Amino acid sequence: MRRAVCPGSFDPVTLGHLDVFERASVMFDEVIVSVFVNPGKDKAMFSMEDRVRLIRKATTHIPNLVVTSFSGLLNEFCREQKAQFIVRGLRAFTDFEYEFQRALLMKKIDRDLETVFIMTDERYSCLSSSGIREMLYFGGDITGFVPECIQKEIMERGAHSGVCPKKVREDR
Repeated sequence: MRRAVCPGSFDPVTLGHLDVFERASVMFDEVIVSVFVNPGKDKAMFSMEDRVRLIRKATTHIPNLVVTSFSGLLNEFCREQKAQFIVRGLRAFTDFEYEFQRALLMKKIDRDLETVFIMTDERYSCLSSSGIREMLYFGGDITGFVPECIQKEIMERGAHSGVCPKKVREDR
């Protein structure tokens, strides 16, 4: 069985992520989307449990996709899941540079793991979870950027968590 892990923080999941999940699901027998703790990101908008739940809700149409969470080393998680592949989504060249270095490091750690890069559809190349959070912060409309089935919940969480203050207005 060809099994792949697609790790990320997914805070929140975007249509770009969904595009990568869908395309990976055609390439592999099973895709395990795993919400990982990202030590480089201090404060998450959603808990790990909420992110897992939102991704599950947004991916019900992908029968060979499993959603879980994990804290620890990616190679250990892959070994535990009997996954031979890591899927990484790329939006731009800057993503490639970062992900390429990570893939080389992973190869040094575990020669049996292969990293597969999937370019997101150009419609989503501008999307990032941090960009969505920033739009929410300033009261922006995220329609067409996150899966429609979870958009309302993302907007409500932003509004009630202090992420979305009232719009800043300068009177002159």
